[in-house]
Amino acid sequence: MAYALIGIAIYYLQDYFLFQSLPLRENHKYNFSIPYRELNIPVTQQQNLNIIQFETQEPLKGVVLYFHGNRKNIGWYAGFAPMFTQHGYEVWMLDYPGYGKSTGKITEENLYTYALQLYKLAAKRFVADSILVFGKSMGTGLATYLASNVACKRVILETPYYSLSSLGSHFFPIYPMKKMTRVDIPSWQYLKEVNEPVSIFQGTDDLIVPLSNASKLKPLLKKTDEFITIPGGSHNDLRDYPLFTRKMDSLLTL
Repeated sequence: MAYALIGIAIYYLQDYFLFQSLPLRENHKYNFSIPYRELNIPVTQQQNLNIIQFETQEPLKGVVLYFHGNRKNIGWYAGFAPMFTQHGYEVWMLDYPGYGKSTGKITEENLYTYALQLYKLAAKRFVADSILVFGKSMGTGLATYLASNVACKRVILETPYYSLSSLGSHFFPIYPMKKMTRVDIPSWQYLKEVNEPVSIFQGTDDLIVPLSNASKLKPLLKKTDEFITIPGGSHNDLRDYPLFTRKMDSLLTL
């Protein structure tokens, strides 16, 4: 009975634990420290896609399509934008359905739709060779999905997972998580279809996406790809490590 009750709780509470969104009112005013533009794109009559475009003061090299993690909304991740803007890249962040000012139901299909909408918007201003696709945590699966369907310059993944169901199996190995997970996002499947160079960053002490899970992606990498392990790094502190910042600086000057 205990096994069944815990399994039922995992199934019905998975969205609560996975999608820790913070919705905002439509008239909410962001107050970011760097220049930005805000866009609201109607996807359907019931769905709105909110995008923040962080501008660069350097000579424009391109754009970074930034897919953030599962916490709160764009405001939680805006502090990462200067890492790219100082190298001449605009940074376009979108909020997922139910996050920030984006509306709609959070389903795997809707997540993919929002990712493609962001790319279509960027492609109107930028050629593929000036578009970087970046994913952090939960956003790495969406970044990989997008890059498997469109052309870009490079894909950068910070703390990626093999699939969300495989993560669930790590924490709940006695349950059939593949069958229980409503949103799976199989990064491994999409990574095989990415033609552009891929750079992966993963910490050895990550307790949310363990190194063992991210490392399952290694056999799928091409000769042009790289898997950078950050000794001591955890899930949210990789930019505090010189190895991460040096490598990112190198990638962004290419």
